This record gives sequence, C-alpha cells and structure tokens, in this order.
Amino acid sequence: MKFANVLAFLASSSPAVAGIVRPQEKLLKTDLAYSEPSYPSPWMNPNAVGWEEAYAKAKEFVSQMTLLEKVNLTTGTGWASEQCVGQVGAIPRLGLRSLCMHDAPVGIRGSDYNSVFPSGQTAAASFHRDLIYQRGKYMGEEAKRKGINVLLGPVAGPLGRMPTGGRNWEGFSPDPVLTGVGMSESVRGIQDAGVIACAKHFIGNEQEHFRQMGEAQGYGFDIDESLSSNIDDKTMHEMYLWPFADAVRAGVGSIMCSYQQVNNSYGCQNSKLLNNLLKNELGFQGFVMSDWQAQHTGVASAVAGLDMSMPGDTVFNSGRSYWGTNLTAAVLNGTLPEYRLDDMALRIMAALYKVGQIPEDQEPINFSFWTLDTYGWLHQAAQKDFQQINYHVDVRGDRHATTIRRLAAKGTVLLKNSGILPLKKPKFLAVIGEDAGPNRNGPNSCADRGCDNGTLAMGWGSGTANFPYLVTPDAALQAQAIQDGTRYESILSNYANTQTRALVGQANVTAIVFANADSGEGYINVDGNQGDRRNLTLWKNGDDLIKNVSAICSNTIVVIHSTGPVLVTDWYNSPNITAILWAGLPGQESGNSIVDVLYGKTSPGRSPFTWGATRESYGTDVLYEPNNGNGAPQQDFAEGVFIDYRHFDKADAPLIYEFGHGLTYTTFEYSNLVVSREDADPYEPGSCTTSPAPTFGNHSTNPEDYVFPGNQFPYVYQYIYPYLNVSDLAKAAADADFGQTADQFLPPNATSAEPQPCLRSGDATHPAGNVHLYDPLYHVTATIKNTGKVAAEEIPQLYVSLGGPDDPKVVLRGFDRIHIEPGKQAEFKVTLTRRDLSNWDTVSQDWVITDYPKTVYVGRSSRKLDLSAPLE
Repeated sequence: MKFANVLAFLASSSPAVAGIVRPQEKLLKTDLAYSEPSYPSPWMNPNAVGWEEAYAKAKEFVSQMTLLEKVNLTTGTGWASEQCVGQVGAIPRLGLRSLCMHDAPVGIRGSDYNSVFPSGQTAAASFHRDLIYQRGKYMGEEAKRKGINVLLGPVAGPLGRMPTGGRNWEGFSPDPVLTGVGMSESVRGIQDAGVIACAKHFIGNEQEHFRQMGEAQGYGFDIDESLSSNIDDKTMHEMYLWPFADAVRAGVGSIMCSYQQVNNSYGCQNSKLLNNLLKNELGFQGFVMSDWQAQHTGVASAVAGLDMSMPGDTVFNSGRSYWGTNLTAAVLNGTLPEYRLDDMALRIMAALYKVGQIPEDQEPINFSFWTLDTYGWLHQAAQKDFQQINYHVDVRGDRHATTIRRLAAKGTVLLKNSGILPLKKPKFLAVIGEDAGPNRNGPNSCADRGCDNGTLAMGWGSGTANFPYLVTPDAALQAQAIQDGTRYESILSNYANTQTRALVGQANVTAIVFANADSGEGYINVDGNQGDRRNLTLWKNGDDLIKNVSAICSNTIVVIHSTGPVLVTDWYNSPNITAILWAGLPGQESGNSIVDVLYGKTSPGRSPFTWGATRESYGTDVLYEPNNGNGAPQQDFAEGVFIDYRHFDKADAPLIYEFGHGLTYTTFEYSNLVVSREDADPYEPGSCTTSPAPTFGNHSTNPEDYVFPGNQFPYVYQYIYPYLNVSDLAKAAADADFGQTADQFLPPNATSAEPQPCLRSGDATHPAGNVHLYDPLYHVTATIKNTGKVAAEEIPQLYVSLGGPDDPKVVLRGFDRIHIEPGKQAEFKVTLTRRDLSNWDTVSQDWVITDYPKTVYVGRSSRKLDLSAPLE
C-alpha cells in the first residue's frame, strides 16, 4: 500500500533497473476491456438498517460544518505530515481532532509495545470463526489505545487468484466464502473494539507487478499506465465482490479502493465499481478512501464515489493535491455539487459514530509511525514542531499473546502424518534450518520486514508490524525438550551440509527440518522477488535441505512457513518424511504454536488453498511482463470463477493436497445427513426510488473568504490545506482547463441530485444486496463421531453443486470447528440461504436460482465428501 523510507534504496538496488524492459506491441483501445459509467454517486440512506443512529448523529455534526471543514475532513494532510501513515485535517471548532488512518493486517505498523498476530491466511486455516473474531477484536483494542481511528484491514483483495501473488498472505483464502467469513468476523471484531475497519483492496488487486505505474518504472518497465484487471460481470459477483458484500453486511465503516485499473478504469475513480456495485447494489453506507497515491483525478474521482483522499498529496511530499484547495474551488465554481461533498463528510462521520467514537472524547494519538524516538518532529516531512511524539504505550492485553498462540496453532495444517506425531518425549531431537532460528540482527531489523533472515512469521510490506518479541521454533522446541529430558541439538543454517549430515545420521534421531518461502508488497524487492514470488519453490535451498536430510534420516518431519502453497512434489511422498506441516505466518508466538501442534496439545487446521503438483497446474499466474506496449498491461481473468480448487476440479489438474485438507490425531465418522427445506417467501427484486440528494448547511460563495489565514496559524511546508492561495479561483487552481463546466468534462448525470431508482439486486434499506438473498432455504445436519482415542476438533465442510454446465464441480458454502470427546458424537449444522444456491445472471442483472439439479455434500475437504443428498 504505502512506501516507507526503504523505497529509494530498494528501487535503486533492484537488478531490473539496469535495463529497460521492452513491452509487446500496444493494443488498440477498441480491443480493451471497458468499464461502463454509473452516475450519480449514491448518497447515504437515513433508514439503512444498522446505520440509523449513526446517520442522525453525523447529520447533526455535518450540518454545523463549514465548506472548508468538510474539505479538511475528506482530504489527507500529506505524506509524513502527521504522526500516522495517513491523517485528514482536524475540525477543532467542533472538537474533532485529526483522524488517524493506520495499518495493519497483522498489527500496528511501525509502533512499539504492540502485538503481532497471525496472518489472515493463517487465521483462515483455523476455520475458527470465534478466534478470527477475537483476533480482530484484539487488533482493534490495540489500535484504539494507540489513538488510531481507522485500522486499514481486513483484506479481501487479493483474494488469491494466483498462488504466487505477493500479498495473498494478508488476505484469507482464494475461496470467496471462507474469505467472506474472515472479513465479516474481522470487521465485527475490530469495530466492536471501537475502531473503524477498512476492507481492502477494492477490487481485483491480485498481483504486485504493474499495480502502480511509477513503481513499475522504478523496476525498469516502460509503461505509462497501471495494470488493468479485466473481470467479467459474473466472475465479479460470484468471486471477487462476494467477500466485500459480507464485509458490508457486517457493517464495515470504510473500504479502500485499489491501485490498479479494473476494465481499464482506475479503481479509485471507477464509477461502475464504487457507485454501481458498492454504494448502489450493496448499499454501502460507509466511506471509500483511496489507497496511498491511488487517486488520479479531482472532481472526477469525487463524483465516481471516492470519499477520502489518502494520503492527500498527488505524489508523496509534493505539497500538491487533487482535492484540498482544488476541492474547495470545485464547489465554489459549481463543478462539484455541494451535496456530494456533504455526503462524503456524512459518510466519514457516520462511520465514526457507528463504532462509538465521539469527536470530543477520543484517545490521543500517542505514537509516530516515522520514528521510535521519544522526541521528534510532529510534522516529519516539514521537520517542524519538535516535541514528544512517542509515549510508548503498551497496548498488549492480558489475553492477546494467548490468543495469538492458539490461533497460530489451530491455523497450522498437518498435511502428512505416518504416525510419528504427536511427539511423546522423543529420545533425540535434531532441528535443522535457518527458518527455525532468529534473525541475527533482530526480528525488526529489516524495514517493513523486507528480508528473509531467520524464521518467517510475517511477509513484507505495509501490512507488517514490529515484533514485541518473536519466539522462534528453536527456542520453543528446546524448552520442551529440556522439560521432557530429550537430547536436543539444532543447526540453524541451510548450508551446513557436513555438520547436518553428521547430526541427522546418528541413532535415535527425530529430525525436524524448517524451510520457508516469503513474499510481500511490490515496493520492496527481496532477492529478485518484486513483491510477487518468482516461483513456488522453497527459499534458500529449502527443497534440497529437506531431500538431503530425509535421504539420511528415516524419521524426518518438515515444517513450512510460507505465504501460500509451495511445490512439494519432489519429496513429499518419501517414506523417510514421516510428517509435513504448514505453519503459515504465525506471528510473535511462532515457536510456541508449532510446539503445541507437534506435541498434540491442540488440534491443527485445514488448508485454505490447494497444493498443486506443478506451478502450471494452477491455471493462473502473475503477469510478469507488460503485454500492451507502453500502455496499461492487460490481465484478463479469463478463467472466470475457476481458481484454486474449482480449477483443479474442472481441469482434473494434478494436485498433492486439496483445499480443506488437514489431518488430526484421531479419526472421525460421518453419518446421518438430513436436509430439511424452509418455507421461504418468494424472491422479490428491489424496487424503490431514493429521496433527492440532501445538502446540509450553507456556505459563502465569495472566494475571499477561503484564502489561507496566515495571521491565524503558521504555514507548514508540504501540508495539504483546504484554503485557496489567492482569491482568484483560476489562479488558485493553476489548471489550464479551469473554467470548464461540469457538463463539459464529466459524464452525463454525474452531478444529478434527482431521486434515483434502486437496482433490482439491491435493497431499499438493507446493506449487502437484496435482503431476500439471505433468506434461509434449507437446513442441513450431519452426525460426526470421534472414533479415535483422543479428544480433538473436527472441521466438517459443506459444499454445494449448483448443477450447471458452467458451474464448478462443488463450491464451499459452510463449515464449523467442533470439539468432540472420544466415543462421542456431535451435530454439524449449516443453513443454506438463497444466495448460497444462486448464480449471477448477466441479463437480468440479478441473482437467480437456476433449474439445474443441486446437490449438497458434507465431508472433510473439497475432495473427501463423505455424505451427499439432493436439494429438492
């Protein structure tokens, strides 16, 4: 998302910078995917369910605001202008301090005395709704105590279209339903803690290569526009929009639009995405903020649905903004309707009130992202106002570390077990591999974790946080060995071949080999990986390390820390490899969590993605080279809904471990599948008309009233203000096209304030689409019995076949995590809604249940489906 201070060095040190990459011939514009316009931008609905009280409070607040204050609330103050990674201007007259927008998906970025949680991907592997909620709740609590108003997560974009995608680990799973659960539980948790959640990156942001033109040019690519993700209507609804709808239904307060284009229109000015899909069809009542430097226009982005500009400047530290002064001028000259600015401010304030924040009673911002020093510049970019900026507040709660450990353990997947696990006081334990040990320079020594030194517990980029400590596998396993009286030795290197052979060749040895594969955000290049992984192999000779150890030791256990699947084809089936575990990115309790699984102290999770036999078996890959001359690279999502297990099922592609696969330390029996039909009301398409666009308050039309008041406070260099420099609007705008009317440069209806018809797929009052989509149609139950000798948690999964020739073989529609004692049984229950059984119809522009026969399956994974029954 955001560049840190490592940008200049990392870009200049990239091997790709040495020569210009010559792209293929440029495509004709008529051959490119097209995003149809949708205007005007929908205004808030005072009767939206769950938002009524927040709307009323926001309306009262915004009605008191001046034009300058509204602009100040919607425009970021500039990169490194305040303490957080992004802030908007304050409204001191009404008691509202500057709002703080801050990362991260795993914890508070750049701060101290905060926790580092497991990645979203690892959380998804737990299939544990309550722990995913608790993760969000504790992240929100920590953010609130630091003074953060908007926490920039959770992540549903990337969904995980390609296994090599650099930021897949920040999200949950390539399955939209599992990701949807992760999104909704995280949103509820964060916002229950009193912080606004920001669902990101909306939408189709599936790779790091070419996401930003400037970033790509820094790597030597000769392109003049960012990548376009070309997604058809059906795929958009059934895959990529699905988890964002779940976030909206959970009441998410903000959504971040993405860097890249969708169907050749930039995400933060794409009216089809923001106005039509998000605010109209899904009825989203919160505010849309731009990713950092993802805004490309001024008035055009505002009428297309953008509500907040981040970080406010057009280019970092330029002192220039598409909004700020220009937004003020746009209202004064009539090119931006006043109601649109009112709606932008209203949405921001409503989101604030919805999570219980009160303008005059907020936690002060008690940290600075830009330094860990106690004293420093309040305005870092301008080097102005030296004072205390870090108060080093310890925001870690009593149960946070325990929850991190539990979630990381339950999100570890036992892929293979020949019976060696769980360990029971082994006589001699030998731990091999750099990934078991520490980064010798400290766990936070690489900026934004832009390296792969020592054990891997998070990826790299803006989605990172500083470790308060990092329990390594080596430390935790050694502690357990001492407790058990086990002989213990470790070699924390992938290249000490002689010493490793000598160690693992001894009698009575149980060898545990640790290896990893890393990835992250595109502004950091690690070993030639420009965010996205270059391949699916283990890093630092990890595959050879595993093969060399297992060639000598007949009891070799493999533990993988990675940001997604890796290729295990060459060694997974070796009889000497007795167990394989995927431990994801576990966060600060890494070592303790893997001990809990290895020694049978908890039940492991299930794989949130498929482990293919080859890279090619996935059917999708990152676009590594431009394919449209120097124009926007074109990434066609031609596979439609067939990614991950859906693709493997359709193509009968070779795989090693399927989606949802995972072993436990006992056995379960599935039986007694019962399907009962609910007497639901018939589906009624949305049919309504909105009220006219409201405006709140009046403003002066005299430009002289908006000139910077130099006699009231000092000017801060590069700070983005709402004021005019001079009273002449044309001179203040400094725009060669100034003077054009809205009709001359905006699409038809872009500024209309007239009542608008609802979409048939939308709803008059209920967010997240037509309320009848969520009507229960079937109740499904099954009996699960623990036929083994130990208590454990089973993760039953429910899949549905939608039956059509263009449908996947099965799609996930429900799951649970159930603790069952030996010899006991439990009931697995799932309610199927109309949405679960529907397809998106591109003709009627609505969800429909087709006439094709539908079947429900219950089992242990996408391929181990023990029970089935028709849906009649």
